[in-house]
Amino acid sequence: MQTFTIEAEGFPAFQAEAGQKLVLALENAGVDVSHRCGGEAKCTTCRVSIDGVEPEMGEAEKVSLEEDGVLGEFRLSCQIRVDRDLKLKVLMLASEKGWEPGHEVEP
Repeated sequence: MQTFTIEAEGFPAFQAEAGQKLVLALENAGVDVSHRCGGEAKCTTCRVSIDGVEPEMGEAEKVSLEEDGVLGEFRLSCQIRVDRDLKLKVLMLASEKGWEPGHEVEP
């Protein structure tokens, strides 16, 4: 399977499989990315900012970000499928919020 390099600011670079949800790739690499809704694009706590060309945005993510008035400010890692090398910053870490690890996310 094809893999891509993910560089998350403040964490060691790692490899992620093509098609994997970014939030799961981050968690598997030891990044304590917050996520509270289980990958449903409802809570917007799994926020990331991506340097460079961003993966395509799906309808659920677009609607959620539009409803919250933050479309164009960040992306939701639970809605991004890894399809390229990414350089990003995780905007909400669970450890900084005092939260337990996020809810189960469907692969």
